[in-house]
Amino acid sequence: MGKVLVTGAAGFIGFHFAKRLLEAGHEVTGLDNLNDYYDPKLKRDRLALLLGNPAFASHEISLEDRDRVNKLFADHQFDRVVHLAAQAGVRYSIENPMVYIDSNIVGTMNILEGCRHQKTPHLVYASSSSVYGSNTSQPFSVQQNVDHPISLYAATKKANELMAHTYSHLYGLPTTGLRFFTVYGPWGRPDMALFKFTKAIFEDKPIDVYNHGKMQRDFTYVDDIVTAMTRLMDHIPQANPNWDSNAQDPSTSAAPYRVYNIGNHRPTELAYFIEVIEKAIGRTAKKNYLPMQMGDVPSTYAEVADLQSEIGFAPDTPVEIGVQNFIDWYRKYHGI
Repeated sequence: MGKVLVTGAAGFIGFHFAKRLLEAGHEVTGLDNLNDYYDPKLKRDRLALLLGNPAFASHEISLEDRDRVNKLFADHQFDRVVHLAAQAGVRYSIENPMVYIDSNIVGTMNILEGCRHQKTPHLVYASSSSVYGSNTSQPFSVQQNVDHPISLYAATKKANELMAHTYSHLYGLPTTGLRFFTVYGPWGRPDMALFKFTKAIFEDKPIDVYNHGKMQRDFTYVDDIVTAMTRLMDHIPQANPNWDSNAQDPSTSAAPYRVYNIGNHRPTELAYFIEVIEKAIGRTAKKNYLPMQMGDVPSTYAEVADLQSEIGFAPDTPVEIGVQNFIDWYRKYHGI
């Protein structure tokens, strides 16, 4: 059992991942700044559950606070660093671009520097399916180039992959990037569709349905995400001896660097996703149909053959089960 730093430990995925690590007997150090992008009470309630385990220690630190991040690394010797903290949200990045530079670029740089100086054995970090941007060839494959992001959020995640590769090349730091596809489940983020739709339906308010419900998303249940992450954490990348600069594979390198898709590899149309929510709640939503929003893509669909072959696992929870689990949690959490 090792000592693991989890950034964004009070966040949606970070909470579930830290919880799984603690259950497995790891010692977990959590970093989170508990910002108000969404209600900090939800973050504090997640954190309270983790703090009930004596093997968990919490540090309220912003990623861009270089001195405090450096001190955290100086005070601890981490066996793994799992970097999940970031400013999330495609639409929010259009209105507040500088927040993404501070958190996702400067913050990730501080984590990379900490890992370099501490000689961390493996850095695992969150990327996003958003990096596929204007790609239309589906399913999205890690062998595709991702050079045309269509939101600043996506651009920062692509930048994180480039920064990680540079540190893998220059300093031999093993890095693994995880391109998450529309993660959902209990304790989820209030700015995500499932939470927003559920809240509105319970409050008998209309929901905004973009692209008239025709968008498709590769909805991926959070427990599947965590299972993949726990396996990849100890699957340390090696330099690819067959990597050819004249026929480049973007997912591997002559450096110890890998990128994986983590998705359910089953796109679901938004209109059907809403039907599943309505059935789980037992009410019909009032729908306000709208055109596609700036920065959104019409469809996401993960190709996960590399993930399956490397760790023998790929997400497969049906949306019907995942949505029901979320609704059950939502009722309990809000006393409905």
